[in-house]
This record gives sequence, C-alpha cells and structure tokens, in this order.
Amino acid sequence: MVESNYDILGIVEGSTEKEIRDAFRRLALQYHSDRGGENDQFIKIKQAYEDIKIGKKYPDTDLEKLKNSKVYSGDSEADIRRKNQILGQELSKEMKTAEEWAGALNRSGATGTRLFGSKTLGEIELERKANGALSIKGNFMAGNLTYDGPIIMQGSVSSPSWTEEFKTNIHLTSGDFKFVDPVENKYRIENGATIIADNGNIVVGNVFGRKFKVEDPQGRVGIFQIIEHRTHLSALNGKIIAENLVNSVSIEADTAIILNVEDDVTVTAREILFYGGKFTYDSTIELKQGGIIRFFENFSIQGLSGDAIIKLENGKKIRLFDVKTKKIRDLSDEFVTNKENYGKDDTMVGHGFTITYDMLDNLSKKPSKKQKSSWKSKFGL
Repeated sequence: MVESNYDILGIVEGSTEKEIRDAFRRLALQYHSDRGGENDQFIKIKQAYEDIKIGKKYPDTDLEKLKNSKVYSGDSEADIRRKNQILGQELSKEMKTAEEWAGALNRSGATGTRLFGSKTLGEIELERKANGALSIKGNFMAGNLTYDGPIIMQGSVSSPSWTEEFKTNIHLTSGDFKFVDPVENKYRIENGATIIADNGNIVVGNVFGRKFKVEDPQGRVGIFQIIEHRTHLSALNGKIIAENLVNSVSIEADTAIILNVEDDVTVTAREILFYGGKFTYDSTIELKQGGIIRFFENFSIQGLSGDAIIKLENGKKIRLFDVKTKKIRDLSDEFVTNKENYGKDDTMVGHGFTITYDMLDNLSKKPSKKQKSSWKSKFGL
C-alpha cells in the first residue's frame, strides 16, 4: 500500500487546517536535526505538509522527482536550458527574499529561523543567531546574498552552469565565512561561485571552477568554444584557508593557506603557504610587495611544475623552475644569514623555507665572495 501524505503526518484525510498544522509542528520538533532528529525524515515530513497544503494526497513518484529535480535532463537540450533558466530565476528570487529577511533580523538584533526554496528548487534553512552569525544549512545554488556578519555554512556553494545572469555571489561586509568540517562533510565551492569577505577570513574545503566545450554557434563542424566558470574567493584583509584549488579558480587574500593547486589557478596574496605537493604548469602565484611564500612539503619539488609562474607586484615574472632549483647557499648573503644551517643541496622549495619578495626580485644576485687573507695579515703585519 502506498503511503499517503496524511499517513506521513499521522492524520486522517479530511483533517482541519489546524490539525494538519499541529501534526506537522509536532513531528518537525521531533525530527529536526537541531534536536537530534533524522534530517531525511524531517524533509519527508516537511514535503508531506507542503503537498497537503496544495491538495496533493500522495508524494511524488521517482519519475516525478526526477522531472522536478534542479537539473532535469530528460528532454531536449533547449528544454533543459529553458527549465534551468526558470529554476535559476526562481532561486535568485528566493535568495533575494532570504537576504532581506536576514538583514531585517540583523538590524533589529533579533533571532529567527526560516526555510527558503522548495522541493523543486532545493531547500535551505537560514538562522540568525544571538551572536549575529547567520547559519545556512543546505546547498546554496544561485543568486546573491549580502550579510553584515559571519556566515556558518553547512552545505556546498555552487552556481548555475547554464547562465551568468543568476550567478552565485555571497558577500560578507564583516565577519568570517566558514564551512562546518568541510573535509569530513565533503562540502565544496564550485562552478563559478563568488565569495567575498571584506574584513574577515574564508575557511573552506575543496574549490572547483569549471570549463567545458560547446559547439560553434555558427554550426561549423569540428569547432568548439571553451566556456569558463571561474570560481572566485576574496578576503583582502584576512586569510583564505582551503584544501585543493582545481580547474579555473582565483583567490586573493592577505594570507592564503592551501594544500594543492591544479589546472589554471591564480593565487594572489602577501603571505602564501603551501602544504601540499602539487602546483601545475598553468597556474600562477601573484605575490604582493613585501610578501613571502613557503612550501612545507619536503618532497614538493617533485610535484611542482617548473613552468608555473610567480608574478611579483612590480611586474617581474619568475618561472617556478628557477626557484625550485636554486640552492639556498647560492642566494645573496643579504637574504640568508644562516646558510650554515642548510645542506649544500637544499633548495628554496620545501622544508618551510621562507622565500621573500626581495629574494625573488633579486634571484640572479650572487653571494659575495670572501676575500682571501694575505700572508702579511696572517702574521699580523
């Protein structure tokens, strides 16, 4: 026997609006994740309540769920694009409402919790906490959100691949943007989303952009265009801490702490710390005046492409090959005063050696030669 929406709420068909509402509230309190309940069951209860409100007796079948999903691909390409365009527009409207709601609570100093979206669009829960932080539970898929305070994210952040019009932009005018246990939960930022923290830090997991081929608009056979959705993170007055940056990503910060960099990534910062062993040929480091770079992986010299570029703020470009093959003992004495602490084959890359902006700007400068003592000086003459 197929379970009806009334069965899910534990009521009979023909119940009054108050009975339906009371049943939903009772079960929602029981199964909400904040009270230790099961999230899947809560979603099922919430959907049953929404269905009953519009007169639906039974939940959607698997086929109906597929056709109502965020990216349905069961029809022609034109139908898919048209459907997704509508979904992007609706998501953007929901996020506009969410932004206004969160802003109003923030201005008044009040707390509150509210669900946005729907089964078709995907649901996210926003909660303004007493300390001013905005908690977001669920995947942020499209639209703009500006908030004056920290944001705690429990879900991934993506952006529509089918349009630039409803691109995801999250902007914090103050406070930090943080994922909750991003590595363990596999949360990610992807597909051209933008996150900006004006005066705070950004702490995330993996960050992905996207590139894909499309057929030539003029219909020429064998000719394709490359479409790029570059994901961008900015914390000009703070830190960005991320795991892997992959495939069309740009980050800019005062301090960047990163594991690996792969496939067309640009890292711009004053202080850059790499803890992994991969930096591909098509990626770039842009170091600000007076900045430093440190590679902590002792064997990273094997995984760092020599064709990658370090670009200084004064415009000078240096191949990573020249840095990873430069021996510390061959640097000018003015930059390294304790050369005796390094082995004869130790290079600038690895072991956490501090590579300064001035070192890179004067990389070709050779150490001064020690003058040989004359025979007269040996005898004190």
